[in-house]
Amino acid sequence: MDVQIEASWKEVLKDEFAKAYFGEIVMFLKHEKALGKTIYPPGNLIFNAFNTTPFDQVKVVILGQDPYHGPRQAHGLCFSVQDGVPPPPSLVNIYKEMKTDLGLTPPTGGNLTKWAEHGVLLLNAFLTVRADEPASHSKIGWENFTDAVIRKISDKKENVVFLLWGKFAQDKQVLIDATKHHILKAAHPSPFSADKGFFGCRHFSKTNELLSKAGLEPVDWRLE
Repeated sequence: MDVQIEASWKEVLKDEFAKAYFGEIVMFLKHEKALGKTIYPPGNLIFNAFNTTPFDQVKVVILGQDPYHGPRQAHGLCFSVQDGVPPPPSLVNIYKEMKTDLGLTPPTGGNLTKWAEHGVLLLNAFLTVRADEPASHSKIGWENFTDAVIRKISDKKENVVFLLWGKFAQDKQVLIDATKHHILKAAHPSPFSADKGFFGCRHFSKTNELLSKAGLEPVDWRLE
């Protein structure tokens, strides 16, 4: 099965692409399209996180759950929206924390591609969703794939900083070898939980301190 994905990831994940569950995901998505369903993100952006942040360049992982399910929002990077789309509520809160932590003025847009280009893998657990139906593709096998991604990063790299926001992301901690990576946990930035431990977490500056200590270049968190 030929998956259009950046070369270093294609090599690292080749065993996953050959597994039965991955073939079933592909068949499911083809069936959805045959039924006339709209799927986000568009097909060419499903693996955008991988294509923008090659395996060799990953130094930070931010874990999300589900792609945005509204038009023109999702583009394969968790918490990020396409140019011209206002930042959704969780991203507004991420920007607030970034300003408190680093003094950076929040941008007007919600596109986080610059972070991805600086080594921040913006990974959703589920890589697709049906329009207007949140979590509609949560049971089709994507979690098998993205859990494998987290394991591969854990096994094959060192000193990666994992930002686990909210219980769903924190449950992935079991996939990460904490003896050679860094795990930072906080509440989810959603308006329902941001004031219960996301605000004040200072994960942006803490991430850069950990990377610097490991002799790695800190992330440039500026978006404008």
